[in-house]
Amino acid sequence: MAQLIFDLKNANPEAQINVKLVSKAGVGTIAAGVAKAFADKVLISGHDGGTGTSPISSIHHTGSPWEMGLAEAHQTLVINKLRNRIIVQADGQMKSGRDLAIATLLGAAEWGVATAALIAEGCIMMRKCHLNTCPVGIATQNKDLRKVFKGKPEHVVNLIKFMTEELREIMAQNGFKTVDEMVGHSDLLRQRQDISYWKIQNVDLSRIIYQVPSEPGFDLHQTQTQKHAIDTILDRELIKQALPALEKGTKVTKDFIIRNTDRAVGTMLSHEISKNMRVKDFLKTQLHIPLPVLQDNHLQLSGKRV
Repeated sequence: MAQLIFDLKNANPEAQINVKLVSKAGVGTIAAGVAKAFADKVLISGHDGGTGTSPISSIHHTGSPWEMGLAEAHQTLVINKLRNRIIVQADGQMKSGRDLAIATLLGAAEWGVATAALIAEGCIMMRKCHLNTCPVGIATQNKDLRKVFKGKPEHVVNLIKFMTEELREIMAQNGFKTVDEMVGHSDLLRQRQDISYWKIQNVDLSRIIYQVPSEPGFDLHQTQTQKHAIDTILDRELIKQALPALEKGTKVTKDFIIRNTDRAVGTMLSHEISKNMRVKDFLKTQLHIPLPVLQDNHLQLSGKRV
């Protein structure tokens, strides 16, 4: 896991590496390992999430509720003094500001509301995304079906606005000014006692809403970034020596000593090459401009700098 995260960070140093975990028993141990492997974020995904692309068996028979997995992951990270190193996310059929508030109190600093957003756009969960026959014109390339699509960006904007407004009201009621202040304060949650239904009246949620005491200097939310150790790797020197090739297309030949402690050699250099080519391809295909030659950190075209 650590090597995979290191590879991804070299492939795009500006990206945040996110590891998605299904909510299940023991997910806290895996989340702790992910934090130790220097991931920037860990996502706890509940069993009832998934859009129309997910098969019925995955929707109904995979994982556990996000509340259980999130509580376990957060508590385990706090116990192992890892919580302040990583951002914890949660998703799985979150539809209201109350859901966001509960997730935050259980330890999540970010949330996913993709299913609700798709519903707001008109998705009716037909689970036909892979057949190109979406009846509401969302997941299809069929021109006739796409004409049926009635969704507007304003629909999603309104959804997010309503959810965040409700979240802000709950935060104000409990005296929180920021989401970070609210993260992990599960001591504010209470189990309802007015439920008489026989199947759930004996359910005990005390372990889920239990707040693990944090030691001084270790916060309940992320306060420090992960140390990916990519500032002094060999690729930095490779990129420095390859600048004439990257900027002007000049051929470069150099000899380097590579040791068995040098990991993912050439990955970051490949990122710089692909990034440079994407810029040139965009200028050529989208703006119909001949491939530029980078000189003095400017794009020089026909004697004019742009």
